[in-house]
Amino acid sequence: MQQPQWADPSISSMPGGMMSGTMGSTDPSMGMGAGGHQEALFQPYSTLDEPVMETIMRDVQSVVSKLKVVMLPLDRAPDFVAGYSGISQSEDGGMENGQGEDMSENDRKVIQSLKDWDLWGPLIVCLILAVLLSFKAPTNQASLVFASVFITVWCGSAVVTVNAQLLGGNISFFQSVCVLGYCIFPLTLAAFVIDILKLTWFSWEWLDMVFLAAAFLWATRASSVFIGLYVKRERRFLAVFPVLFFYTFVAWIILLF
Repeated sequence: MQQPQWADPSISSMPGGMMSGTMGSTDPSMGMGAGGHQEALFQPYSTLDEPVMETIMRDVQSVVSKLKVVMLPLDRAPDFVAGYSGISQSEDGGMENGQGEDMSENDRKVIQSLKDWDLWGPLIVCLILAVLLSFKAPTNQASLVFASVFITVWCGSAVVTVNAQLLGGNISFFQSVCVLGYCIFPLTLAAFVIDILKLTWFSWEWLDMVFLAAAFLWATRASSVFIGLYVKRERRFLAVFPVLFFYTFVAWIILLF
């Protein structure tokens, strides 16, 4: 019997009335099935499937670790590479072109932690500082003080970052804003201590200035080291000077209120 012309050419008659073809078969060269594609799509583990509390705790741990970095910055100044101390980071978080070979293990962990920037920590630190200063301000000026502190912190961080980038720094915008925001934490801590001291017998202006001076030096040192890592040595002073002015202005606002 002649095979009809409309029959599938991939199907041929075989002895015993059996038929063979490609219908329903799986070609190994075609890759994974639907289940395999779904597994590959969600690798690595998607944070959309994790509990909300687990996500919050992970973010809290990240903020705390970066605050520790601010309180315990790099082991030494950024002059560890002759001529140019800028650090170029590869995609896997390592140092390219042999840069940073003289860095200690702690310094490498600091650089890696700062690469994973976030804005939650700076936002929390800024809000705490703004709330502390607004409580000390007169009632009719509380909202104005809160807004002034909030705008000063974020606009100041943006200006310092843009200045560093214009000077040839290879740091990203949000990474620099993250570092500058976290480095306000010593000043925020000093403002909190000053508020506590005003409730005791140790409310002296010279003691307030001592705490503010220590916090200013700590914040300036930490942020200057991080910013200086990404700017050429001959331009480093031009990049660090706005940092000094920025934290001086924040410290003056704290002392004013």
